Amino acid sequence: MRIRSAQPGDAVAVLALAEAFYTEGAFATKPDELATNLPILLDSDTVRVAVALEGAAPVGFAITTVSFGLEHGRIAILEDLYVTPGQRRHGIGTALIDDSAHWAATLGCRHLELVVAPNGQEVGHLFTYYTRLGFLDDGRRLLSRPLESARR
Repeated sequence: MRIRSAQPGDAVAVLALAEAFYTEGAFATKPDELATNLPILLDSDTVRVAVALEGAAPVGFAITTVSFGLEHGRIAILEDLYVTPGQRRHGIGTALIDDSAHWAATLGCRHLELVVAPNGQEVGHLFTYYTRLGFLDDGRRLLSRPLESARR
């Protein structure tokens, strides 16, 4: 298994993995939104789209973005992490997280953050997994306010 930065030619495979992830996780995001957003992410200097390959076959991906804030300066956010069901429990998710952390550190990020979105599902195992990998629950909560599209 190896991990590398996704290239534009990987878009179809990463999109298929993302669609599987969003379906499995019961996310409300539609496939056409994923298809619209992925090329933008692949082309951004402040995003790492990493793909895990078993031979030539993509078996997982991670998307990490960089932001900047007053409190922590430059931070990285692990936006998405997915490994195909048949490849889980083989260290691929951990390797993708380590890749994200390394990439973020090279950009001067002091923190790698993530959001666990339950979407009506039991996610206690995810807190156990991420805590084991060094993530801390600092008690913060993410609140989201939908905005009207400015493109009208």
